[in-house]
Amino acid sequence: MFSKKMVWVLMAVFAFLSISTFIINMPEKKDRHVIEKISAYFPYEITKTIGGLDILDKKSGEKLKIDNAKVFLAFDDLLKKWGATHLKLKDHTLIILNDQNQTVDKMHLDEKELKFVKEFFFK
Repeated sequence: MFSKKMVWVLMAVFAFLSISTFIINMPEKKDRHVIEKISAYFPYEITKTIGGLDILDKKSGEKLKIDNAKVFLAFDDLLKKWGATHLKLKDHTLIILNDQNQTVDKMHLDEKELKFVKEFFFK
Protein backbone atom coordinates (compact mmCIF):
# COMPACT_ATOMS: atom_id res chain seq x y z
CA MET A 1 0.00 0.00 0.00
CA PHE A 2 2.70 2.52 1.01
CA SER A 3 6.08 2.40 -0.57
CA LYS A 4 9.25 3.07 1.40
CA LYS A 5 9.70 6.38 -0.45
CA MET A 6 6.25 7.54 0.65
CA VAL A 7 7.07 6.78 4.29
CA TRP A 8 10.32 8.79 4.03
CA VAL A 9 8.49 11.71 2.41
CA LEU A 10 5.85 11.72 5.16
CA MET A 11 8.56 11.63 7.84
CA ALA A 12 10.39 14.53 6.18
CA VAL A 13 7.21 16.61 5.93
CA PHE A 14 6.34 15.89 9.56
CA ALA A 15 9.86 16.85 10.69
CA PHE A 16 9.78 20.07 8.66
CA LEU A 17 6.38 21.09 10.07
CA SER A 18 7.44 20.26 13.63
CA ILE A 19 10.66 22.26 13.41
CA SER A 20 8.99 25.25 11.74
CA THR A 21 6.24 25.32 14.38
CA PHE A 22 8.87 25.13 17.12
CA ILE A 23 10.81 28.07 15.65
CA ILE A 24 7.71 30.21 15.12
CA ASN A 25 6.58 29.78 18.74
CA MET A 26 9.95 30.57 20.33
CA PRO A 27 9.91 33.56 22.71
CA GLU A 28 12.12 36.55 21.98
CA LYS A 29 15.57 36.71 23.52
CA LYS A 30 15.63 38.79 26.67
CA ASP A 31 18.28 40.37 28.87
CA ARG A 32 18.26 38.28 32.05
CA HIS A 33 19.33 41.12 34.35
CA VAL A 34 16.56 43.48 33.21
CA ILE A 35 13.86 40.80 33.29
CA GLU A 36 14.89 39.71 36.81
CA LYS A 37 14.60 43.31 38.01
CA ILE A 38 11.15 43.99 36.56
CA SER A 39 9.64 40.54 37.20
CA ALA A 40 8.89 41.48 40.81
CA TYR A 41 6.58 44.23 39.54
CA PHE A 42 5.13 42.41 36.51
CA PRO A 43 1.61 41.18 37.38
CA TYR A 44 1.85 37.85 35.51
CA GLU A 45 3.95 34.71 35.86
CA ILE A 46 4.23 31.39 34.06
CA THR A 47 3.10 28.45 36.18
CA LYS A 48 3.14 24.70 35.69
CA THR A 49 -0.21 22.96 35.52
CA ILE A 50 -1.28 19.37 35.01
CA GLY A 51 -1.85 20.09 31.31
CA GLY A 52 1.44 21.95 30.78
CA LEU A 53 2.08 25.66 31.30
CA ASP A 54 -0.25 28.56 31.96
CA ILE A 55 -0.05 32.26 32.77
CA LEU A 56 -1.18 33.32 36.25
CA ASP A 57 -2.41 36.82 37.09
CA LYS A 58 -0.66 37.56 40.41
CA LYS A 59 -3.23 40.17 41.44
CA SER A 60 -6.39 38.12 41.02
CA GLY A 61 -4.97 34.60 41.10
CA GLU A 62 -6.81 33.89 37.83
CA LYS A 63 -5.19 31.60 35.26
CA LEU A 64 -5.34 32.72 31.66
CA LYS A 65 -6.39 29.80 29.50
CA ILE A 66 -3.79 29.88 26.71
CA ASP A 67 -2.77 27.08 24.37
CA ASN A 68 0.52 25.50 25.53
CA ALA A 69 2.17 26.21 22.19
CA LYS A 70 1.42 29.94 22.57
CA VAL A 71 2.17 30.50 26.27
CA PHE A 72 5.59 32.11 25.75
CA LEU A 73 4.36 34.33 22.90
CA ALA A 74 1.38 35.47 25.00
CA PHE A 75 3.67 36.10 27.99
CA ASP A 76 5.99 38.25 25.83
CA ASP A 77 2.99 40.17 24.50
CA LEU A 78 1.68 40.83 28.04
CA LEU A 79 5.18 41.91 29.13
CA LYS A 80 5.47 44.37 26.23
CA LYS A 81 2.01 45.86 26.89
CA TRP A 82 2.75 46.19 30.58
CA GLY A 83 6.18 47.70 29.86
CA ALA A 84 4.70 50.33 27.55
CA THR A 85 2.67 51.74 30.44
CA HIS A 86 4.85 50.93 33.46
CA LEU A 87 8.40 51.58 32.24
CA LYS A 88 10.12 54.84 31.36
CA LEU A 89 13.60 55.49 30.03
CA LYS A 90 15.55 58.52 31.13
CA ASP A 91 19.05 58.50 29.65
CA HIS A 92 20.53 55.21 30.92
CA THR A 93 18.03 54.78 33.75
CA LEU A 94 15.00 52.51 33.57
CA ILE A 95 12.19 53.77 35.81
CA ILE A 96 9.58 51.24 36.94
CA LEU A 97 6.13 52.65 37.72
CA ASN A 98 3.17 51.20 39.59
CA ASP A 99 -0.48 51.36 38.47
CA GLN A 100 -0.82 54.87 39.94
CA ASN A 101 2.11 56.06 37.77
CA GLN A 102 4.41 56.47 40.78
CA THR A 103 8.06 55.41 40.70
CA VAL A 104 8.63 52.16 42.59
CA ASP A 105 12.15 51.31 41.42
CA LYS A 106 14.98 52.44 39.17
CA MET A 107 17.73 50.58 37.38
CA HIS A 108 20.87 51.88 35.71
CA LEU A 109 21.36 50.24 32.31
CA ASP A 110 24.57 49.51 30.45
CA GLU A 111 24.63 49.75 26.64
CA LYS A 112 23.53 46.14 26.05
CA GLU A 113 20.63 46.42 28.50
CA LEU A 114 19.61 49.79 27.09
CA LYS A 115 19.50 48.37 23.58
CA PHE A 116 17.34 45.44 24.77
CA VAL A 117 14.88 47.71 26.60
CA LYS A 118 14.50 50.02 23.60
CA GLU A 119 13.96 47.16 21.16
CA PHE A 120 11.72 45.01 23.36
CA PHE A 121 9.52 47.55 25.12
CA PHE A 122 9.65 50.76 23.08
CA LYS A 123 9.77 49.55 19.48
